[in-house]
Amino acid sequence: MFWRCLTISSKELQINEEIRDREVRVIGPDGAQMGVMSSQKALEMAFAQNLDLVKIAPQATPPVCKIIDYGKFRFEQAKREKEARKNQRVVDIKEVRLSLNIDTHDFETKAGHAMRFLKEGNKVKVSIRFRGREMGHPEQGYEVMKRFAAALEEVANVEKPAKLEGRNMLMFLAAKPAKS
Repeated sequence: MFWRCLTISSKELQINEEIRDREVRVIGPDGAQMGVMSSQKALEMAFAQNLDLVKIAPQATPPVCKIIDYGKFRFEQAKREKEARKNQRVVDIKEVRLSLNIDTHDFETKAGHAMRFLKEGNKVKVSIRFRGREMGHPEQGYEVMKRFAAALEEVANVEKPAKLEGRNMLMFLAAKPAKS
């Protein structure tokens, strides 16, 4: 019975002898409810089946324990976490800087860059820096921002509308969700 003294330490789940509760609700290896019993009796049942007793819901009254193969459980949990990490994607924020008196071709070029960033799944921060006397005409900045948002309306939603912050006007665009 050497394997009884081997306990796999765990930060989040208590297993086998680590469970100190007097009574626990036990779920069998097949998922069937086995009722409320003393933790010692539940531990004996788990060892009789060559499995571990794992406390899966410590906040419940009485705590819920399940009879499972803990090594296999940890392996499958790690596999699920790895799969979840593989499927997640980090969204970057790309910046496109416009000027107050931007020309048509420059505007189209910047819109093309923003469209490419949005299609890659990134968010776009559109900014205009007001220099000198340009600060006296923020309405022109709003017009440029509206025109830019209208140019990208089929691929982007305005996440944060244009807002003047000091000498900079900022607007955030996010890609529209893909239609399925």
